[in-house]
Amino acid sequence: MNQNDGRIAIVTGGSRGIGRAICIELAATGAHVVINCRQDTGSAGQTLAMVEAAGGTGEIISFDVRDADRCEQVVGEIADRLGGIDILINNAGIIRDGLFMMMERDNWRSVIDTSLHGFYNMSRPVLEVMVRQKSGAIVSISSASSLMPNRGQSNYAAAKAGLNAASRVVAAEVARLGIRVNVVAPGLIATDMIDNMPRAHLKSMIPMARIGRPEEVAKVVVFLCSDAASYLTGQVISVNGGML
Repeated sequence: MNQNDGRIAIVTGGSRGIGRAICIELAATGAHVVINCRQDTGSAGQTLAMVEAAGGTGEIISFDVRDADRCEQVVGEIADRLGGIDILINNAGIIRDGLFMMMERDNWRSVIDTSLHGFYNMSRPVLEVMVRQKSGAIVSISSASSLMPNRGQSNYAAAKAGLNAASRVVAAEVARLGIRVNVVAPGLIATDMIDNMPRAHLKSMIPMARIGRPEEVAKVVVFLCSDAASYLTGQVISVNGGML
């Protein structure tokens, strides 16, 4: 039996990159995966095809994690229709890089609204479901930028560091209720976010001297959702080839 047989998982930002790899890995371990995207239903459809090719099942629901009312509505509908929610992956995030003194207010706000407020908008209603079940796992995707300075990413670092801290507190609050809350902080991973960066320079920053693969992050995430990680909560786990 697969470790996640029969479990219901929601993955925000599941249309590409790390989110797509997580969807595929969860499906391969038996979970039914709800793939969230904001607008890119074409890429989400590709993710769903890969989920099904991996022998799993899934569906696509398009909504913006910045919209608290819509998040609550979607979570309630999923729980009622599918009988519960066992796994939430808070992966949705954007970058709007720029030096702090020249950063426009909208670029500051949009990054924090997506990563940090999105964590609240999804996790709070999902926790209501998990508390009733007395079980569940939440894993949020942070970044190495939350743990080390990276010029031009003050907004992203603030959002992800807030995500780390909030997750630790929430983990302590719900630990006695059978719910685990953890964070994975990837380093430089081969996704759209680093497509325009010089690879030779990036590799020079990493002790392993290579860029990570989305699948390597996904396997850690899925482990944290599994019963094998039953005594692990409130942690921020770095997946970065030794950068930290």
